[in-house]
Amino acid sequence: MPSHIIPGLLAAIAAMAAPAALAAPPVAPGEDVQAAVDATEPGGTVELLPGLHRGPVRLERTVALVGRDGAVLDAGGQGSVVFVTAEGAAVRNLALRGSGSDHVAMDSGVYLERTARGALVEGNRIEGNLFGVYVHGAPDAVVRGNRITGRRDARTSERGNGVTVWNAPGARVEGNDVRYGRDGIFVVTSRQNVFSGNRFRNLRFAVHYMYTNDSEVSGNASIGNHVGYAIMYSQRLRVTGNLSDGDRDNGMLFNYANQSEISGNHVRGRSAFRDESRTPGAAEDREHTALATPEVGGAHPGKCVFIYNSNRNRFVGNRFEACGIGVHFTAGSEGNTITGNAFIANRTQVKYVGTRHLDWSRDGRGNYWSDNPAFDLDRDGIADAAYRPNDLVDRVLWTAPRAKILLNSPAVQVLRWAQSQFPAILPGGVVDSHPLAVAPPAPDSAPEWRP
Repeated sequence: MPSHIIPGLLAAIAAMAAPAALAAPPVAPGEDVQAAVDATEPGGTVELLPGLHRGPVRLERTVALVGRDGAVLDAGGQGSVVFVTAEGAAVRNLALRGSGSDHVAMDSGVYLERTARGALVEGNRIEGNLFGVYVHGAPDAVVRGNRITGRRDARTSERGNGVTVWNAPGARVEGNDVRYGRDGIFVVTSRQNVFSGNRFRNLRFAVHYMYTNDSEVSGNASIGNHVGYAIMYSQRLRVTGNLSDGDRDNGMLFNYANQSEISGNHVRGRSAFRDESRTPGAAEDREHTALATPEVGGAHPGKCVFIYNSNRNRFVGNRFEACGIGVHFTAGSEGNTITGNAFIANRTQVKYVGTRHLDWSRDGRGNYWSDNPAFDLDRDGIADAAYRPNDLVDRVLWTAPRAKILLNSPAVQVLRWAQSQFPAILPGGVVDSHPLAVAPPAPDSAPEWRP
């Protein structure tokens, strides 16, 4: 054979052999998973056969740890089930159980260290661990399509979160089903994150934001949690197309949240989540559901949205219905645009504790109020009279709750009549100068939830 052909032939043989070198034999139950990982070249895959495998496992090279259906990896109560330090590593299609219980060590089903840039956690069943997935500074990590079930053997405050994101720019959490534990997603000191298409049940907060900017929360569903979406100390967010169904205290809570867009969300205080008898874990859920979705006079006693010291936000095209309070607006929030929303069948549409006059109309268009009796004689879609959700009696009741005993007294009726005849004596507060005469359709971007 001519000598000049030999190098090319050897290169071709090496190229054909390279894929085979990446294909390690599957790991059977009882075999050493860590040894198999350590023996796999970067870019390769370690496949676990159905059955129980012993962890914990560390991924310190760029490999994919993948399970066939029925593969279980159990850490036996020690550390994180899978601890990832390698950039681009992946954990897929595994049942992950048995993490430790050390909050300081952040024991998790999957722990992504800050060096694990672009790591992928996908399609796993992450069950009964302290934390589900902990993204500890791993930029551009993706947590997608997992079913995460937290612990129920401790008080809520002592449990871990379904997904925790700390200082991980570009991280995405998408299409996961999270229940039990503390918070569904807890993010702190991060930016440019996307949390989209997730479902949350039986939690304290579905999504909990702290000091995280320039990010998106979209298309998620929160069902029967204490609070749906708690946005705190964060700026320039897009909170759009989310559903809050029967969350106990607040559907949405904004505390020191600024310059954000809140649009197309649907908050239902009176939950449609009723028939849990067909869902997994139904017996365990009944007590929580009963607590999370009580009805008083047809409305949930909680708040659809609570706005506290939050400035220059846009609340547009949302639907807030069947809550004890539609919007609780307080503590010096300035420069917010609140228009094109629908307030339907809330016991109290607005609770505003302040003396300033706030007009919730913009460019001749306000909001829809289900209890507004005004006419629309010119049929332009705008009611012919301004709407005021609160009056002087409301202010008295908020500052002196014991005054409720006088609510049906002749003196109160005379005072309300006088206010209607002489608007100048009305206190400062919210007024919608151009209320909508017809309710906008329910946001079609907010996901419906089915058992």
